[in-house]
Amino acid sequence: MKKEPKIDNHRPYKISHQTLCITAINFEKQSLIGYVELSLYPQKPDLRRIKINSKQCRIYRVCINDTWEAAFLYNDPTLEICQGDAKQRNLDFFQNCHLSAMTAVEADNANGEVTIRLPQEAFPLMADMRAIRISIEFSLDSPKGGVHFVVPNIEGSLAERGAHMFSYGHENSSRLWFPCVDTFSEPCSWKLEFTVDREMTAVSCGDLIEVIYTPDMKKKTFHYYLSTPTAAPNIALAVGPFEILVDPNMHEVTHFCLPHLSSVLKHTTSYLHESFEFYEELLSSRYPYSCYKQVFVDESYVDASSYATMTIFSVDLLHSSRIIDQTFITRRLMATAVAEQFFGAFIAMQSWNDAWLPKGMANYLSSLFIKKTFGNNDHRMTIYKHLQDVCEYEGKVGGLVLDPVGKETNQHFSIKSPHTVSPKYLEVFVKKALLVIRMLEFRLGSELLLQVLNKLQALAFTASQQKFFANTWSNMLVSTSSFLKIIYTVTGKDIQPFIDLWVYQSGCAHFFGNFVFNRKRNVVELEIKQDLNAKGALKYVGPLTVTIQELDGSFNHTFKIEENKTKFEITCHSKSRRNKKKKIPLITGEEVDMDLSAMDADSPVLWLRVDADLQLLRHVIWEQPDYMWQYQLKFERDVSAQLQSIWALEHYPTPQTRLALTDTIENEHCFYKVRMDACSCLAKVANSMVAGWTGPPAMMIMFKKMFGSHSCQAIIRQNNFSNFQHYFLLKTIPMAMANLRTVHCICPPEVMRFLLELFKYNDNSKNKYSDNYYRAALIDAMSATITPAVTPVVISELGKSTDSLTADTKQFLEEITRCLNLEKLLPCYRHTVTVSCIRAIRSLQKFGHLPNDPELFKSYAAYGVFRDVRLAAFNAIVDFIKVDRNSETLKWLLNMIETDPDILVRHGALQLLIENPPFRKSDNNPLNTDSLVERLWKMMNSSLSHDSRLRCGIADLYYVLYGRTRPTCLAIPESVLVLNLKEKTTMLNPTIVPEKTEDELFDEMSQAEETTPTKGTQSEDIEMIDVDVTPEKKPFFVRGESHDHRETGTKRKASSPLTDLRPNLESSVLNVKPEPVQSDEGSGFKLKIKIGMKSTEAGTTFLATTPTTIISPPPVPTTPGGSFASEFMKFVGMKSDSESPSTSGQPPPPPLLLPHPPERKRESSVSRLSEDSSSPSHAPQSLSDVPSTPSGPSKPLPPIATPGSHALDLTTKPPTEGEGSSSKHHKAKKKKNKHKHKHKHKHKHKHDRPDKKEGKDKEKSEKPEKERHMDLYSSGTSNFNSPAIQAEAPSSPDFEVI
Repeated sequence: MKKEPKIDNHRPYKISHQTLCITAINFEKQSLIGYVELSLYPQKPDLRRIKINSKQCRIYRVCINDTWEAAFLYNDPTLEICQGDAKQRNLDFFQNCHLSAMTAVEADNANGEVTIRLPQEAFPLMADMRAIRISIEFSLDSPKGGVHFVVPNIEGSLAERGAHMFSYGHENSSRLWFPCVDTFSEPCSWKLEFTVDREMTAVSCGDLIEVIYTPDMKKKTFHYYLSTPTAAPNIALAVGPFEILVDPNMHEVTHFCLPHLSSVLKHTTSYLHESFEFYEELLSSRYPYSCYKQVFVDESYVDASSYATMTIFSVDLLHSSRIIDQTFITRRLMATAVAEQFFGAFIAMQSWNDAWLPKGMANYLSSLFIKKTFGNNDHRMTIYKHLQDVCEYEGKVGGLVLDPVGKETNQHFSIKSPHTVSPKYLEVFVKKALLVIRMLEFRLGSELLLQVLNKLQALAFTASQQKFFANTWSNMLVSTSSFLKIIYTVTGKDIQPFIDLWVYQSGCAHFFGNFVFNRKRNVVELEIKQDLNAKGALKYVGPLTVTIQELDGSFNHTFKIEENKTKFEITCHSKSRRNKKKKIPLITGEEVDMDLSAMDADSPVLWLRVDADLQLLRHVIWEQPDYMWQYQLKFERDVSAQLQSIWALEHYPTPQTRLALTDTIENEHCFYKVRMDACSCLAKVANSMVAGWTGPPAMMIMFKKMFGSHSCQAIIRQNNFSNFQHYFLLKTIPMAMANLRTVHCICPPEVMRFLLELFKYNDNSKNKYSDNYYRAALIDAMSATITPAVTPVVISELGKSTDSLTADTKQFLEEITRCLNLEKLLPCYRHTVTVSCIRAIRSLQKFGHLPNDPELFKSYAAYGVFRDVRLAAFNAIVDFIKVDRNSETLKWLLNMIETDPDILVRHGALQLLIENPPFRKSDNNPLNTDSLVERLWKMMNSSLSHDSRLRCGIADLYYVLYGRTRPTCLAIPESVLVLNLKEKTTMLNPTIVPEKTEDELFDEMSQAEETTPTKGTQSEDIEMIDVDVTPEKKPFFVRGESHDHRETGTKRKASSPLTDLRPNLESSVLNVKPEPVQSDEGSGFKLKIKIGMKSTEAGTTFLATTPTTIISPPPVPTTPGGSFASEFMKFVGMKSDSESPSTSGQPPPPPLLLPHPPERKRESSVSRLSEDSSSPSHAPQSLSDVPSTPSGPSKPLPPIATPGSHALDLTTKPPTEGEGSSSKHHKAKKKKNKHKHKHKHKHKHKHDRPDKKEGKDKEKSEKPEKERHMDLYSSGTSNFNSPAIQAEAPSSPDFEVI
């Protein structure tokens, strides 16, 4: 067997244990605070830096072994993918930058957002390869992802309002709510502690050890311990006033729901123990954990999210015993969630390349349970539709590779990271993984495949019981190579060719076939071709099974497919019959009577099928006469064959087809979903036969016969849904009849009257099941009868008039109004009737019966309305935008997608916009504007950085609207002619932090600690300024020094050196002096900071007195020629008692409030760098977001020279064109060239420099600033041990050093 190379992620350490402690959660401010402690073992003696993942968390302190504090850097290139490049607006460029950014912080590549430098005291521990503990104190304030707070805006306490919070994420996204090594390949044991209010319950992974109340009895702490090694992405948390239900059949299982839902919770989860018993018996292995928890929350990220020992479900899945339709959906999701405990949580993927294995295995197990629960027909139909979905996606969108190691597809996104792929791709990816595992079942055999799965579970369980060693827990991870080895060990079979064909490659086999019967030789001449030119086509070489149904039975023939076009001959086992009556044996063993008058008298062949057992990923187009399709529909027992026949008969509108479809609908032994599809097909056939159709409308007599009253068939019987097949047909037949049309393309009047009578005589008083889905189906059917109005509705001065509506349309509109009003008083389950009414109103608008007006839909789309209703309203608004081309409504919709509190609604609205876009690439549409391009580009580039699913969804929308190239509505940039591939490779768009850069920055920190510059030792080039900042009076609750890196991350390519970015500024904080001041609000303190700046070439250097916190470098000025000092330095700082100079008896300054970083906004071209640069300038969002700067006279500072411009020395007279070479900038440039920096810059001095001011500023205006407070919890005093200096977010690089 071919050996795969072992994957080595080169991580220089291993995690053995992690502690996560959340000490406080504030629902009102939507924030939390806590700490983590990672126990790790170094894997090499020279370990000096440790990279971990942390996104949007505010880190206060990093400590080693509770003894030594450690410095750290932060860099998150995913906050803004493409920085500062105004020319590039194509998806290929975005895709490359996106993948580079994700790779730069991917834990599987030994990278991360936070780089911790170990102190020198810890070096001996590294040399001895001894374990260390890293403690990180952090907080999270108003998170944009990872954690969701649901706080209803009603009266009452938090518990009475049902306020709750829960964690969520797209694949590995735990970094969004606590620092960790965010990868599935690093399992460890966990200790989890959560302190919450006494009326709240904290549910997390592992066993609940104890619950301890605080002395004041106002809070309690939940202690969980998870001894089974688990990766950080499989850790979750849910906190709320949950009602608790212990499963009566399995005491290890506990269910949690929001208040007043315990009754429906009990019914919904009553069958869950059956899935545990089924999986344990199937795998011959016990459930791997000691407990299991199900938590039902509102506004969930997805319907079901599985984690170790727990699953977070949407509360919308709960249902009572009166609901039929939701039962099938909920049971499927719960069964899959339990299967994911075996494969996904307990046995996780080694890397993203191996994600298809746990996903495919879990869905394979759940499909077997669904087969047992709902029957083989439902299972076969699900598999067949999955197969159709995969083939359709690969045929329309592009290839789908299960293991993308070393490969890319022709998609508009990269498939090498879960955070760069399309949401639709992931959805189809799971289906293909299931199909490939099922194909393995046919290749190996069902018993052998289950033995392989059992072997995986046994090895993982043994590994989980071991103590930590370097590679002890590797058996708890599954990869493609290890999976092949286990299969070879258990079965002795080498399936490498199978993996090479279906896992490492994309595409499906495309077969086209036909046959003729040779009467003389009594053989069937078969021809099968492969279309290799079709999109998503795969060249298949291997066995193919053809099933032929003859008069004497059904026979299977296997052929070897080697060429694109292959011809075969099949010798028939039976002779043709002439006027002989004999029962026909089927493949199931039963014998049936057939009317053979329609078939060819000389041929014994009834029908042929290719790959009847769905053993391949294939798309088959088969040609055979219509009578064969009719025989196949009526007598073939496989539901996939029946569906194939129904879809084929749409193209044969004949009386025989009508009869075959009618017989199928009336056949009680036929699967109900096949009968439902036959109803839809019969409506299409009837419309094609409308000229020669005789009798009443199709299915009218059939419906009255099945559901009409015994005394009067025109009146429907009282509802009785105890027969589920009849229930689904009762909903489907009216919908199919509504699609009937006359020769004038309008719905027959008798059908309209029939549907209105169904409304009138609907009686559910004696039915034990709810009829909400049936009433919704009737409204959908009435909506389908609507055809374009002959005379549109008139809007007069008195308002909207419906006088021109037909009588039937008026009656339908009255019925919709009645249903909507009734829904407000007595809402039905999931508001299904309201959803159908919204769709019906949009249909009336679309066809001219009502005026187009989106305001009604906007009211239903508002936050607080039920999720299904909102999505229906968004669907109507999307359709309105496409028809009316309304730009304001499109802007409103994009705002909702970007800012709506419900995360799933945002994703759903975006998907609706993708499926029904307002225009496409080649359309000439007024909505196709450059402002829309910039809006979408900004959303996927930076605004949605904390939700990968939404970001990739916006990229899908961008692709649908503009394709992969630059949008045609944008003006061609002036520099497009000089852009070439070589410049692309040297573009200043960094993505990662080079190792050398990290060392330099850490060295600068060390030098700053060792050397404290004074006023007398400053060089001649340093210019002194005074910046004073008045701190906020309100105390700020932190531990030690803190910084916020949620919005200041940038990115750089590894090949782009840091020193090539720009001439930099070297600064020194010389003195921080508090001075008492008097203002209208009372006495306070003014902090005067003396700063020196000078231009250097090595990089942006900050020399500060110890211990100074350097948050980030200053921004580029937003206006040329203005006072640079006012735009440059936005500092906030303070001094501790021991270090701040103060007079005797004068109290120290109050604690300092660090403001939150402003929201990043794309500035105008004036505030950017030049187009030759890839690093943007970041201006503050508003002046209220940063501390005020002195408005009095001060020494201006030289701005940063950017590529394509020059550094302006604002303290001297600007040189003339002839004197340009004598300026400081030109000296810097010569020195730069001398050091072999090859970037060329233009030097044109356009702005005058203000006169140089001498002396210190005597008067400084003080303006009150409204700074944002984190203030998680009111506390007495805060300890600030050092002054802090904060500047605005810089261009790349962006490091925050403590």
